[in-house]
Amino acid sequence: MFSTLKIWPSALPVFFLARFAFASLPLVDFDRMGQVGLPGAFAGLNFFDNSTPTFDPSVSTLLSRSLQGALTSIANTNPGGSISSACAMNDVYYIAGSFLSIANISTSYVASYSPSSAAFSALGSGGPNGPVSAVYCDSSNNNLWVGGHFSSPSPSVTIWSTKSRSWSAPPFEGLNGQVMSIASNASDSSLFFTGSFSTSFSGGATASNNNPNVPYSHGASPFSSSLVPIPLQGAEIVGAPSSTDSQYSDIQTILCPAGPDGPGNTWLAAAGSTALITIRTFAAMSAFGVRVGNTFLSGYGTTAFSVTSIPDNTVQSLTYVDPSTGQSRTCTSNCPLSTDSSILYQDFLFTAPISLTGVQITLSEWTGNAPGLHMLQLLSSGAFASAVSNQNTESCFAPNPSNVTMTGGWSQKTVDTSIPATLQTVLVATVPVGTSSSQAPTFTWMPYVSASGQYVVNLVVPGCNNFQDCDLRTSVQVTVFPGGGSQPFVSTVSQQVPDDVVVPVYTGPIVPSSSSFETTVTMSLADQPTGDGQNGQYELVAGNVELVLTSANVSGSSGNSSTTLGSQRSFGFFEWPLNLKTSVNATGIVPNASETNADVIGVDLYNALGGANTNSAYISATVQHPSGIVFLGGSFAFTTGALNGSSNIVAYKQGSLFSLSNGGLNGAVTSFALHGDNLYIGGSFSDTQTPSTQGKLNGVAMYNVETNSWSALGGGLNGVVAGMGLAGSTVQIVGNFTETVTQAGSSSFAGGFATWSITSSSWINSGGFVMGNFTFIGNGTSSSGQEVSQLLAGNVQMMTEYGATGMVMLSNSGSDDPTVTPLAIQLGSSANNSILASTTRKRYEHRKRGPATWLSHMKVPALFRRQASTSPSILPSLPPTPAPAILAGVFWSNSSHEVAIIGGNFSFSVSSSVSSQGVVIYDPVTSTATALAGDQLYGVVRALYVDTGAHLYVGGEFNLTGANANGFAIYDLVGQQWLTTIAQPIQAQSGSSVVVRSITTSTYKSKAIVVAGSFAQAGTVTCQGICLFDTTLNQWSSLGSGLRGDIYSVSYAGSNQELLVAGGAITLADGTSANVAQYSFANNSWSAIGNPTVIPGPVTAVEVNDGNSSSVFAAGRTNDGSSSFMIYWDGVAWFDIGTTFQTNSNVSQLLMVPLQNTHGSNSIVESDRMLMISGALSDSSLGSASVVLFDGQTFIPYLTSTSAQGTLGYVSSLFYSIANFGFSQQSFLATGIVILISIAIAAGVVFLLALIGILWTLLSRRDDKLGRYENEDDDDDSTQHRPSSLLEHINAATRSTILGTQSPFNQFSVEKEEAAREEEAEPEGDPFGPDASNYLRAATPSDAVIGTMAAEEESSRPAHARYSFDAPGEGELALTAGVEIEILDDRDNAWWYARNPQTGREGVVPASYLY
Repeated sequence: MFSTLKIWPSALPVFFLARFAFASLPLVDFDRMGQVGLPGAFAGLNFFDNSTPTFDPSVSTLLSRSLQGALTSIANTNPGGSISSACAMNDVYYIAGSFLSIANISTSYVASYSPSSAAFSALGSGGPNGPVSAVYCDSSNNNLWVGGHFSSPSPSVTIWSTKSRSWSAPPFEGLNGQVMSIASNASDSSLFFTGSFSTSFSGGATASNNNPNVPYSHGASPFSSSLVPIPLQGAEIVGAPSSTDSQYSDIQTILCPAGPDGPGNTWLAAAGSTALITIRTFAAMSAFGVRVGNTFLSGYGTTAFSVTSIPDNTVQSLTYVDPSTGQSRTCTSNCPLSTDSSILYQDFLFTAPISLTGVQITLSEWTGNAPGLHMLQLLSSGAFASAVSNQNTESCFAPNPSNVTMTGGWSQKTVDTSIPATLQTVLVATVPVGTSSSQAPTFTWMPYVSASGQYVVNLVVPGCNNFQDCDLRTSVQVTVFPGGGSQPFVSTVSQQVPDDVVVPVYTGPIVPSSSSFETTVTMSLADQPTGDGQNGQYELVAGNVELVLTSANVSGSSGNSSTTLGSQRSFGFFEWPLNLKTSVNATGIVPNASETNADVIGVDLYNALGGANTNSAYISATVQHPSGIVFLGGSFAFTTGALNGSSNIVAYKQGSLFSLSNGGLNGAVTSFALHGDNLYIGGSFSDTQTPSTQGKLNGVAMYNVETNSWSALGGGLNGVVAGMGLAGSTVQIVGNFTETVTQAGSSSFAGGFATWSITSSSWINSGGFVMGNFTFIGNGTSSSGQEVSQLLAGNVQMMTEYGATGMVMLSNSGSDDPTVTPLAIQLGSSANNSILASTTRKRYEHRKRGPATWLSHMKVPALFRRQASTSPSILPSLPPTPAPAILAGVFWSNSSHEVAIIGGNFSFSVSSSVSSQGVVIYDPVTSTATALAGDQLYGVVRALYVDTGAHLYVGGEFNLTGANANGFAIYDLVGQQWLTTIAQPIQAQSGSSVVVRSITTSTYKSKAIVVAGSFAQAGTVTCQGICLFDTTLNQWSSLGSGLRGDIYSVSYAGSNQELLVAGGAITLADGTSANVAQYSFANNSWSAIGNPTVIPGPVTAVEVNDGNSSSVFAAGRTNDGSSSFMIYWDGVAWFDIGTTFQTNSNVSQLLMVPLQNTHGSNSIVESDRMLMISGALSDSSLGSASVVLFDGQTFIPYLTSTSAQGTLGYVSSLFYSIANFGFSQQSFLATGIVILISIAIAAGVVFLLALIGILWTLLSRRDDKLGRYENEDDDDDSTQHRPSSLLEHINAATRSTILGTQSPFNQFSVEKEEAAREEEAEPEGDPFGPDASNYLRAATPSDAVIGTMAAEEESSRPAHARYSFDAPGEGELALTAGVEIEILDDRDNAWWYARNPQTGREGVVPASYLY
C-alpha cells in the first residue's frame, strides 16, 4: 500500500509565481533571542545579495579591509598584472606595480584611487615606462616618490607632483639599478632607497667627523666623534702605579692633551705593572663610552684594556671600529688598542648610554716597558647641561661650555644620594600658588651640541623624597628650540615624582652650537599647575638636561675637520635628505657635498660583500629604529671580515655594520614592520643562520632590538611572506601561504592573509576570508563618508566579506544586514579528521543574483511516495565537517557576563606546547578563549547544554584522557573539573560507535536532560537512541517503552513542553517506522505523528513552531538518499511544502526565528516569524546557501558560506542565550498620543478620587449611625470584604497601554474569575496549599498604594506558579507550573503584573495561580 504526501493548499500559488527580488533581506530580530551564535564548518560568510563577485586569479585584485576586518573587492588589474606597493596622501591612495590598467582605466604602472568617490585615475602622461616596486608619499612636499625598474622619465626613481600634476626626475637624477623599497628615516627627514643598484662617490669625497674641534682618527666613527666628552676637571682621577718620572706621572694631562704625545701630555705606568685608572665624579652622569689614545713613545704602549663601570662594578661590553678594516667589532676584556701611530685615538662605545658615577680602566697588556696613554676621555650620550653653573665646565675640544640662564629667584639645594659619597645638587625656586606662568620664574639650559643629528632631549626630574619637598611640587612647561628652522616643541612635565625620573621632552633633529645659535631648553610654571602646594607655595626644581644622540647627520654638520676617503663604491643603499636642494647625478659619481652619514651603509655593504658578489644580492627592505639603528633585509651573504657568516639581515649602528644574533636568517627577507623595540620580519626563511628556534621562524620572525634576540610567531606560516603592515596592536601579513601554525604545531587556514596579535602573542582571525597569493598590504586613508583600515592586493581565488574559523556572532544593526562579529581566535585542525567524510577542493561559484527567492518548481502532483514498512530507516551519513569546525554552542553566564561555550572538531593552543581539542570557552567581551581544565577531550563535540547548577553536558563522538566518557561527559564549570563518576557511560550497539547529537531539557522535566543520538543503552538502562538523565538522582531512565533507531533532532511542544518531538530514523516499540515521533511525558508513551508512511525518509531536523503541536516542520533525506525533503504537520496531516534543494543538500537545523518587521500572512508561518533552515543547501537555479529563511510561501537565501578548501560551507545550527524568547512584536504609540492619553487618564483619576472621597464620607457617616445599634465584629482577613479597586484596574490598563499591549482586562471572562475563586475555596488536594503568609500574598493587594500614579515605585518580589497558564489574551504572561517569577504589581485582587526572569517577558497573570 502506498500513501501520498499531500501538497499544502495555500502553498500552491508559490509554484506558479514568477521570480522576483526582495528589496532587502528579512530583518531577523536576533536581539530578542539574546546573544546569538552561528557555528559550522566554514571559513567565510557572505549575506546573499545581488553582487556576489567572481574572481579571476590571473588578475591582481585590490581589496579594502574595514576597521572590523570585513573585506570588499575594489578593482582588478589587467590579466597578468600585479600590485606591489601603495601609499596614502591627502585622502588619495596611490597604487603601483606592474599593470597597464586597473578598474578598466588605462594607466601604466601607477594610478590614484579616491575612496570618497571610489574612482581610479591615471597620473598624467610621461610616467614610468617599466614596473614599479615601491612608492613613498611625501605629504609635506606633496610629492609621490616612485621607485622600480624603468628608464623614463629618469632611471629607477621618479617623482609625481600632486601640485603641478606632472612627472619629473629626482634631484639626484635616479639610480642605475632596480629600486625595491623607499622608506623614511626615523625623523621623516630623509628617504632611504634600497635595491640592487650601485653608487660611486668621487675621489674627493670626505667623511666628516661632525665636530669641527675634534681631530680626525680612523678609530672613530661619525657617530662617536659627535659625542661631547664629559668635563672631568672636578673629578677624582687616580692612575696607579704611576711612573716615577714627573714628566709622565700626572694623569690629568691626558684628559685633554695640550700638545703631541710626549712629556706633559702623556701618562706612563710603572715599569712592568698592570695599571688601573680610576675616575670618580661623585655625581650621576649619562655616558656612552670612552675615548682612548695610545702613547707611541719608544718602549711604551698599551695593547689591551677593559672598562668597569662604577658603582655597579660591571665590566662593560664595548663596540669599536677596527682601524685596519673599518669593520665594527665588539670586546669586553682585553679590548685591543692600536699601536699604529697614525691612529690618534679610538672610540669604544657601550651598547647603550648608561648612568654611572665613574669608571675604572685597567691597562692589562702592553708593549715595551709599561703601558701608557696619551688621551683619555669619558664620552657623554650626546650633549648635556647642568642647572648648577660651576658644573658646566668646558669639554675637551669644545669652543665653549654649556650654559644656563634664569629669571626670578633660584637657590641651590644639595642632598646625599643612595650611592655612598655621591651628592645631588639642584636649583629651586618658589612661586605663590595662583601665579600665572608668565609671572613665574624660568630656567633655561643651553647645552653645547658638537654636531647635528637626531637626538632625544631628556629632562632629569629630581625625586622629591630625597629633597623632602613632595608637597611643594607641581608641574612645569618645557619648551625646546632645536634650531634648523624647526618649530619649538612644548610639553608639560610633572615634578611630583618620588624618585629621579628621566622624561623625554623632544625627539628629532638638532643643529650644532655656533656663534649664531644655541639649542635651548626652557622650563617655566605650567599654565595649569597640578597639586595644591604647601603653605600657599609651589616649588620649581631644575636639575640636568641630557641630549642622547641616536643618529649622526654628517651632511648637516658645519664642521671642517675631515679626511679623504678616496674613490668609494656603494651598493644597495642610498640616502637623500628631503630638504636637500643640491642637484647631483647618482647614476654617475656623487660629490662629497651630497654624501650623508647613512651613505656609509652602502659603502660598507659593498666592501663587506666583496664587490663582485653584489651581482645576485639585493636589499629589499629597510627601517630605522628610534635609537638610530638602521636594519637592512634582502638576499645577501657575507663571507669575509667581522660579518663573516651573517646573511639576509644586518644592522648599521654607530657608524658601522654589525651582525644580528645567530648570524641573521637562513632565507631571503622581503619586508619589515617595526613596533616599539620589536622588529617583525617577513620572507622565505625558516630559522636563524645558526639554527636557534627549532625551525619555527617559518616565513615570519620577531627580533628584539634591546635584547638582540629572536622570537617565533607561533610556528610561523607554511609559505613565503611578501608584505607586512601594522594595524593597532596587530601585525598583518600577506604572501603565498595557506596556513598559520601555532607553537604547539596545530594549523589554521589562512589563504594568503594572516593576522598576529601583538598583545596575546597568537594568531587571530583576520576578519574576512580570502584564498589567494597576495603581494601587498598597507594602511589606508579616511575620507568623508568612508573609512578604510587597510588595502591589500594579490591574485584572489575566492573571498567572502566575513571570515571566521567556524563561528560568528549575530546581532541587530539598524540596517538591512545584521552586525556580524567573527570569532576572534584562530582554531586549528585536530587529529580527528579521520572520522569525518573527506572533501575535495574545488572552486565554488555563486551565480550573480539579487536577494531573490528560491521558489519551488515541483509540478502538481509530483509527490513523495514510500511503501509502508516496519523495517527501520537508515540514518543518512553526516555532512562533511573538516576541521576546524564548530558544531555546537551554548551560552553560560559566569560571575560577570555571558560567555559562549563552543564544541566541534578543532584544536586550540593553550600554550606553546599544549593544545586542547573539541571544546573551549570563548569570551566575546575580551575576545579570548579558555580551555576546560583537567582531562583533555579528544574527538568531536556535537551537542552542549548547561543546567542551572553550572554543569556542562557534552555530547558527540569523543572520549576523555582519564575516563570512559564514550560520547557523553559532564563538566563542573564552577569547580572546573570533569564529573566522571556522576553518570554511567553510554554504550553503542555492536559494531558501531556512540554519537550524541542532541542534549536538551523540557520545562515539564526541569530536573532532567534528554540525550539523543546513536547508542544502545546508558549504563544498565536500555534506551536506544534517546535516554533521560535525572540530574538530581544522577540516574538514567528510558522514555516510556523506548524505541529503536537513531535520533538526529529533538524539539518540544505544549504550553509546558510536555510533549517531546524527535526526528531521525525511528522505529516505535510496536514495530512502526515513524521518523517523526512524539513522546508524552504525562502519559509516558511514544506515538507517531500523523501517518508515518508518508514521510519520505529519515529526518535530520525537526522544529515545533512556538510549542504548537499542530505546527511541526521536518527535513531530511529520502530513504534511497537521492534527494532531500521538507514537510509540514498541521495537526491533521503531513504536507510537502516543496523545495528545489539539490541532492547534495543537507539540512542540519530548523529553527523558528522572530522578525523585526512582518511578512505576508499565510496559514503555515505567522507573519511575525520565519523558519530558519541551516545546513549545506544547493539550488539548481540560484546556487548555494548555508542559511535559508522560509515565510510559509517563499524560500529566501540568507547566508552563504565557504569552507577553507573552497567548497560549499556548512552551518550546523544557531544557538542563543534567551531560552524562551517570544515572537509577539511590541508597538508603541506616538509620543503625542501617549501624552494626551496620560492627561485624560490623570483627569479621570482626579475625578474618580473626588467621587470616591464623597462616597467614602457618606458611607462613613452611615456606618457611624449603624454602629450605635450594631455590635458585629469585622473579619479583617476576609477577602470577600475587599472588592477589586477600580483605581488599580485603571493603573493596570494604563501600564498595558504604555507598553503597547492590550489591557488584560479587556479579555477577562466570568469563567476565569469563577474558576479562580473555586481554586481559592478548595484547599483539599492542593499540593501547593498556602500557609498564612502566601495566602495573604495571593489574595490581598498591596497596601502601599498612595494617592496618584506619580507616587508609584516599581518593586518586585518572588513568587511561583501554582498552575500552568496559557496566556490567551494580549498582555498576559504564560506560566508553567512551578516556575519562579517576579511580582511587579500586586495591587489588584484578581490579576497581578509579573516578569519571568528566565525570558525577560512581562504581563498580567491570575493572582490565584500563584503562591
